[in-house]
Amino acid sequence: MVSPPRSRSGGSESRGQAHTLEGLVAGLVILSAVVFALEMTAVTPLSASTSSQHIENQQEATARGVLAAAAENGSLKQTLLFWNETGERFWNASETSASNYYTTDPPPTEFGRMLNRSFDREGIAYNVYLRYDGSDGPRTVQRLVYQGRPSDNAVRATRPVVVYKNDSLYDHNEDWTETNVTDASTLYLPDASSSSVYNVVRVEVVVWRI
Repeated sequence: MVSPPRSRSGGSESRGQAHTLEGLVAGLVILSAVVFALEMTAVTPLSASTSSQHIENQQEATARGVLAAAAENGSLKQTLLFWNETGERFWNASETSASNYYTTDPPPTEFGRMLNRSFDREGIAYNVYLRYDGSDGPRTVQRLVYQGRPSDNAVRATRPVVVYKNDSLYDHNEDWTETNVTDASTLYLPDASSSSVYNVVRVEVVVWRI
């Protein structure tokens, strides 16, 4: 007895199902790749922002450390009183008539050298401001170092320094002089107290990447 010929429809259906399954798998692979790529793109700006914030935190910590160390070794107050009465400016500061502060190099004091080691050598710009009470009450700002306008990512650190009426000015060799702050004729810092305190200066260091 001769068997009837087999139908080819069953084989076609199997191959069609296999192709459909392969298409679904391929689609899932492509979809997974797209999702992965989108996730990577979304993470990139966040990573850059986190890295930038980390650098700014480091710079702020360095500025606080420099101020703390300079206050501890006495060079911070010494720099505030590193004043040339005759020239009416800080020693070796800019000779222009419009300024009495440092514009390129830091003060030639230990505090200035600390700023140089911490920032100048690293290509980081900074300004140093002195904020204190004026003789008539309002707060006054005196530039100590000015290297330009800070960028948007600038950070700052401050440190108060108490200047007493028996504190002496320093000469260009960083030595005490016989002139107390109360006897100085051209000192930028006024007497703003009736006590033994002459004034309180808040030293502010502003740091930013160039």
